[in-house]
Amino acid sequence: MAAPVLRLKVISPAATVYEGDVLRAVFPGGAGRFEVLPRHAPLLASLVKGRIVYITPDGEAHEVAISSGFVEVKDNVITACVDL
Repeated sequence: MAAPVLRLKVISPAATVYEGDVLRAVFPGGAGRFEVLPRHAPLLASLVKGRIVYITPDGEAHEVAISSGFVEVKDNVITACVDL
């Protein structure tokens, strides 16, 4: 049985940075780093300077450096609107 996945969209004013399936993602929040896993409760949070780290279904880790933004989690879809 395949591991459950989330759909991640990382969007900046200039372009879509990443859109695809992930196993989990870690974000730099104002109160510290937090992780989003499949079936996460709905969430809206601000993001601070740091790195978004996400694991794709093939097990590879990827990073995106950001300066600020916000993230919404709803129905296994993560949408991060960020400034790079």
